[in-house]
Amino acid sequence: MSLRSRLRACASFTILSAILLSASPAFAQNIGAGLAPEYVIVNGTRASDDPAATDIAVSATKAQEQINTVNTEDMLKYAPSLVVRKRHFGDTQDPVATRTSGVGASARNLIFVDGIMVSAPIGNNNTTASPNFGVAAPHDISRIDVLFGPFAARSAGNSMGATINITTRMPDSFELYADATGAVQDFSQYASAMTVGTWQVAAGIGDRIGNFSWRLSANHLDSTGQPLGYATLARPASASTAGTPLTGAFNDLNRTGAAIVEIGATGIESQVQDTVSLKLAYDFGGATLGYMASLFHQDDDSGVETYLRNAAGVEVYTGNSNINGYNYNIAASTFSNNLYNTQQSKLAQGLSLKSAGDSDFAWELIVSRFDYLTDKQRVPTAALPAAITGGAGTVNRVNGTGWMTYDATGLWRGWADHEVSFGLHRDAETFSQVRNNLADWIAGGLGTVVNSARGRTATNAIWAQDLVTITPAVKLALGARYEDWRAHDGNNYSASPALNVNQPRSAAQAFSPKATAAWQASEDWKLTASFGQAYRMPTVTELYQSVTTGATLSVPNPNLKPERSNDYELAAEHRNEGSLFRASLFQQDVFNALISQSAPLVTGSTALFSYVQNVDHVRVRGVELVADQYDVMLPGLELMGSITYADGRIVRDPVFPAAVNKFAPQIPKWRANAVATWRPDSAWSFTLGARYSDRSFGTIDNSDPVSQTYQGFAGYFVLDARIRYKLDENWRISAGMDNLNNDKYFLFHPFPQHTAVLEIHYAQ
Repeated sequence: MSLRSRLRACASFTILSAILLSASPAFAQNIGAGLAPEYVIVNGTRASDDPAATDIAVSATKAQEQINTVNTEDMLKYAPSLVVRKRHFGDTQDPVATRTSGVGASARNLIFVDGIMVSAPIGNNNTTASPNFGVAAPHDISRIDVLFGPFAARSAGNSMGATINITTRMPDSFELYADATGAVQDFSQYASAMTVGTWQVAAGIGDRIGNFSWRLSANHLDSTGQPLGYATLARPASASTAGTPLTGAFNDLNRTGAAIVEIGATGIESQVQDTVSLKLAYDFGGATLGYMASLFHQDDDSGVETYLRNAAGVEVYTGNSNINGYNYNIAASTFSNNLYNTQQSKLAQGLSLKSAGDSDFAWELIVSRFDYLTDKQRVPTAALPAAITGGAGTVNRVNGTGWMTYDATGLWRGWADHEVSFGLHRDAETFSQVRNNLADWIAGGLGTVVNSARGRTATNAIWAQDLVTITPAVKLALGARYEDWRAHDGNNYSASPALNVNQPRSAAQAFSPKATAAWQASEDWKLTASFGQAYRMPTVTELYQSVTTGATLSVPNPNLKPERSNDYELAAEHRNEGSLFRASLFQQDVFNALISQSAPLVTGSTALFSYVQNVDHVRVRGVELVADQYDVMLPGLELMGSITYADGRIVRDPVFPAAVNKFAPQIPKWRANAVATWRPDSAWSFTLGARYSDRSFGTIDNSDPVSQTYQGFAGYFVLDARIRYKLDENWRISAGMDNLNNDKYFLFHPFPQHTAVLEIHYAQ
């Protein structure tokens, strides 16, 4: 489908929703939750009637009705201005993109489960620093709250994208549930044609006995996905007859427009995941003590598929070859680097003590910890097909990595028309990575160290906010946050090229003011204006990454500056019974933005290398429209939709002038969602959803004009369908299809094609 056709289809659906609405402000109401625009706080509860900026609330009940939910992050599928880059069911590299940042900026989001930070503060990327959604199984979720922008004084600078709070359920009486889900995907691209599937079973039990409540749940997932990548070769400048003739390759273009051949599929992952969660709470009357723990384990095997055949029809993975009249020397690593086994065990824990909140003073204490108990990936270095059964390789271990958070907050309502909230915060991160040689990549013991990196970061913060009622219709929130950040114990080692450096300590202090004004202009209309400043501190992997330049290995800049964000938003909200509309204008200016870009690494050299640097000024401006209406045209029909326009530009970049005035990476101009749900009675619901995005660029200088190819960032228009039937009070069955129209698109990786999903759920 062409870009114009995609835009026309999705815009028509969204505009139809908007025309039929008379509306109000948030996606919250259309998913069965209250709409008050309030600050979201880390345990998922609400503080007070704060006039904050755009707030979204996703209830589990509505998500399970409208969305083919296999993993927790699926619940955000139709949230305005959000995209979770989920490449297949069970994906653990699923960062969140917002209206002002792309999928490669994971550190610009804060994500919590019951107060436990599950966004990974060790990096800013869409691989090792992706959020850990797997610690919370879908049917344990009560709601998800989202706040856009750094407008809340209690949130760190990572909130410059979004703050996402996931709250899990606690029973009021005895409850028992069980759930079985199956999914099947038909995938075809180039010479890959496969049917892959997922099955998942989950169960939970809980009760409340007097003042004590508890819940224990388990989730098991077994999934095989479509290829996540392709093995490609750059076509030589001139034709040749040299090399062994091979067939099966496909001529193509890479994202920069250069000629390549596609010679095989890579990253065909088969994952087995288990999550066990325990949640306890005891109500002392004046305070509630809570504890939550979740253990996540994954075993992931990745396979490859070669398209190449010699004259005898034998599969070929490496060697001196002739493909379509050109000579190629296929390295062993072309395929073997994409054959791997990953094993991960991660433990998330949170302890909270919270006052009852029925007096003028309320308080809360939260301590959380996230540990990488085991995280190792084994990869062969020997050539295929021999490497399938063993041979030399390496193992990369991140064991011992983790972070802790500490929060003490208070809220005082005893001063006339003021509500004063305040708090202390500390977070501390540890990163440890070691790569060893292996004599046998499948089962061999550790050999010599290839390279390693380690480091620590920590932030201490104090914040305060005063919510003032000027008149019954006008409220003003003024807040500020002060942060002291330190990075230390940084070390980089490499055996070859030789490097063994203890990195210097780094430190920064930051003061961030916040202000929001809200005017209830009438019973239905509310206007808000917000400003927030935030400092996003460098992560440990940004500080201590290594870059190879020939025979030299170096760490480009262990003294990166924090990126500073100035955010503005104007919003008009209208609501009445069963109807919502919101229009928001937003702008974000980021100074010293931490982005990977090309620049000389060695003084005086003209050779360019890509690594994280401070980019002087990046700006994103845009508008967001959200609408929802119940009982449209006929009883039981709900229409909701959102459309976001964002113009992100590199404003100033003296280090890389070619990037100036180019589009900011991975931020599409247009993004839209639309959902229609018909409920003819209390038993049946029928849902049709649409997701649209136009193309974006993966490079800071927009040197990737080809989007519909591996590593390109293409536009897409995807239709999803779901039918749910409640057999009785205990049983329900759901069936659906994701990517009903089978749009074949790339977001760097090839994304899933049409996928059927079936779910059976029992609850008592």
